Amino acid sequence: MDALKTANDTLFILLGAIMVLAMHAGFAFLEVGTVRKKNQVNALVKIITDFGVSTIAYFFIGYGIAYGVNFFAGAETLVEKNGFELTKFFFLLTFAAAIPAIISGGIAERARFNPQLAATFLIVGFVYPFFEGIAWNQALGIQAWLKASFGEEFHDFAGSVVVHAMGGWIALPAVLLLGARHGRYRKSGEISAHPPSSIPFLALGAWILTVGWFGFNVMSAQTLDKISGLVALNSLMAMVGGTLVALVLGKNDPGFVHNGPLAGLVAVCAGSDLMHPMGALVVGGVAGALFVVMFTLTQNRWKIDDVLGVWPLHGLCGAWGGIAAGIFGSKALGGLGGIAFMPQLIMTALAITVALVGGGAVYGMLKVTMGLRLDQEEEYEGADLSIHKITATPEREPNW
Repeated sequence: MDALKTANDTLFILLGAIMVLAMHAGFAFLEVGTVRKKNQVNALVKIITDFGVSTIAYFFIGYGIAYGVNFFAGAETLVEKNGFELTKFFFLLTFAAAIPAIISGGIAERARFNPQLAATFLIVGFVYPFFEGIAWNQALGIQAWLKASFGEEFHDFAGSVVVHAMGGWIALPAVLLLGARHGRYRKSGEISAHPPSSIPFLALGAWILTVGWFGFNVMSAQTLDKISGLVALNSLMAMVGGTLVALVLGKNDPGFVHNGPLAGLVAVCAGSDLMHPMGALVVGGVAGALFVVMFTLTQNRWKIDDVLGVWPLHGLCGAWGGIAAGIFGSKALGGLGGIAFMPQLIMTALAITVALVGGGAVYGMLKVTMGLRLDQEEEYEGADLSIHKITATPEREPNW
């Protein structure tokens, strides 16, 4: 029976890893649909190569920093217990690789290719696992201190803070250091729209992400005996809340409508195993509003050219999710309890600090040593031709 249980757990977490891996196709097509036509190939190539670099960085460095585990042993040792620990690595890798996939959307259309791969290696190898180890593996004794001081540890069931807030807040200094796309904000004060190239592709990306998210959240239980239908229902309710609020506040704009469910799902990750479904609906709705309002503010008033709005979507909604878990997870609001507000607030603030310092250091160093952005002519031609020497849909084909 023990062997059967372990085999079932291995299959369970493997299916979760596959579902989260599929989400990377969602990141790719969300970016493909949002950027202009001349940058579609670059979006596709970035996501898959970032995943490859993330795997190397996490396998050899990051996973060891976060969990003190390495794979420098014979295969016979590695496959003990049906290889559950290996499959767990695969599952957690897909989370880690989401960080550069998130950043990719913020820096789209003007970032150089090789410096971004270098940034991916440094972030997934060092910055992300540093906080991951604190939150999910008791590193540095911070969780123990929170437990002693406030009665509960920081709780982030599926990564509102550990993954999404980290990704969004790491992206912010990258976006600021790169600067806006040429022509986005004119000297006259006029804002050039730079409309999405394909709403169907944008919608496809959002749908792939939404479906995969149920693996991201539900299978964060990691073993079958801990699976919870509450997580699935809360994810659904938050998704719906984010969608409907974004529909209303976004005035039927399809970009807002399709990012609304993602905002809700980002926010519910942390407390999805504790909240009441009505609490999850509220959390998702607030996240949908937060995305619409802050995306509009950053783009139009602050003139921060975050192409896909990854800072409001992942950074702000992820931070809201971490704090909201401490509110709506409480028994007073229908949750299961076992959570406290102050640990959620303190660790969310710590994640933002680590992300800003780490992201600023990585992208600041690369800007000085390698340069971060395409020159004006390359940007005008588009990243597809400038970097990859081919466009998504060549206008002319040879007649012979």
